[in-house]
Amino acid sequence: MQIIKIYLIVFCTFFILPYSKVMAYEEANYEVVLKNEIYEIRKYSDRLAVETMTYGIDSNFRKLFNYISGRNNTQEKIKMTTPVTQVEKNGNMSMQFYLPSKFNSENVPIPTRNDVKIVNIKGGHYAVLRYSGRASDRNFIKHIEVLKKELQKNNIKITSPPIRATYDSPFTLPMNRRNEAMFKVDLN
Repeated sequence: MQIIKIYLIVFCTFFILPYSKVMAYEEANYEVVLKNEIYEIRKYSDRLAVETMTYGIDSNFRKLFNYISGRNNTQEKIKMTTPVTQVEKNGNMSMQFYLPSKFNSENVPIPTRNDVKIVNIKGGHYAVLRYSGRASDRNFIKHIEVLKKELQKNNIKITSPPIRATYDSPFTLPMNRRNEAMFKVDLN
């Protein structure tokens, strides 16, 4: 009987839990306007995010996590949303956490750090290639190159630097992770 319990625990740990979502995060809303076998083009509305750039010894993720954990002017804890995005700006790597939809420019808590800012991510059309695996630079570069080549082949104008979007915690098994390589595009 004891051995059956052990097998049941092992089975649940390795075969059931990795496929279930323990927590549901609010995701940035979008509408799919075009889809093919390689990528899809989504239309996003403007959305608020908290952003930081690489400076000093604190990591970008830690700075943003501290903000949503209450390191803001109202000491409000803010629910995590997805995706977490990274994009190069002015030669530095920036990271953004999108804010829950309940926030607007009037009620958003102000960061207490000078290197953490509230920004409005402009809406528009974004080409997205979804992939699994580790969120490594190598994996991202491979997928962003595939996306870029396909967009060029389809005469779709890229209007932004590459954007890396991640949706899952680092504890999620790589084969279950949702990652995305993105570009803002002009469909006109």
